[in-house]
Amino acid sequence: MADNKRPESMARINTPERAQQFIDQQIAQLRAQIGSRKVLLALSGGVDSSVVAALLIQAVGKQLVCVHVNHGLLRKGEPEQVVEVFRNQMDANLIYVDAVDRFLDKLAGVSDPESKRKIIGAEFIRVFEEEARKLDGIDFLAQGTIYPDIIESDPKKAVKAHHNVGGLPEDLKFELVEPVKFLFKDEVRVVGKQLGLPDNMVYRQPFPGPGLGVRCLGAITRDRLEALRESDAILREEFDAAGLTGKVWQFFTVVPDFRSTGVKDGKRAFDWPVIIRAVNTVDAMTATVPQLPWEVLEKVTSRILSEVDGVCRVLYDLSPKPVATIEWE
Repeated sequence: MADNKRPESMARINTPERAQQFIDQQIAQLRAQIGSRKVLLALSGGVDSSVVAALLIQAVGKQLVCVHVNHGLLRKGEPEQVVEVFRNQMDANLIYVDAVDRFLDKLAGVSDPESKRKIIGAEFIRVFEEEARKLDGIDFLAQGTIYPDIIESDPKKAVKAHHNVGGLPEDLKFELVEPVKFLFKDEVRVVGKQLGLPDNMVYRQPFPGPGLGVRCLGAITRDRLEALRESDAILREEFDAAGLTGKVWQFFTVVPDFRSTGVKDGKRAFDWPVIIRAVNTVDAMTATVPQLPWEVLEKVTSRILSEVDGVCRVLYDLSPKPVATIEWE
């Protein structure tokens, strides 16, 4: 962890002035590291990779090639939104890769959370290598690794392996570029704001690299994955309608790999539960559970039970971090 330890002298980035100092420093370092060569960025559209993209655009311009991989584990409408924002609005050099079947086939029957994370991470790298072979002179792989990823992937702590920390193959053919790896999530947002990124991107909810793969618990199946995607969309719609989106730091649904007895149309049903997870935090190292309005929970529950196939229960996770982590897997 020696090379991955945040410098003790590094001040917290909590003002525009400190953010600009960080940006200027990173642009200089990126130019020195990359030179005239090209860098490939895994652009998910999340806060971390978006900030990395903006830094690299300022540092090396068109030497940056962004790749957005649709691995089938994204939220409803997200691939389309990424293309619209980055290619059409930000004029990024964006390559879109449809790899849904490839990822889901690799994950079929895999239930261990760490195995899923590492499969997803390794497959991401393989996709990038394939894309790089189609291009000339790609020597670097940029990632939106942030400091909590490094801390939680430390073997001594053994919390979990992040796809961009613990899942990289040993024969990686790129040199890594990780300009925000010593920042906490709140600091990344301050830097993003200073870089001029739109608010709906800077304050976008954090989304794990493995995506819905760590929220579709156990071995991923396409029907449960669809139930997860639809229930998550309903939750986000109702939080938007209730004005909670800007007040709750992160919220999502989880679908476990067991069924529960229910009653539908006067007949016994044996379907999945959906678990609602909502937390408030500053740095993602600790988190509390908000007391959501009961009428919002009732509305979300009613919609999920009536609109999502294969679901017969809705639960609300009350566990803070620690002892629980924010994600279930």
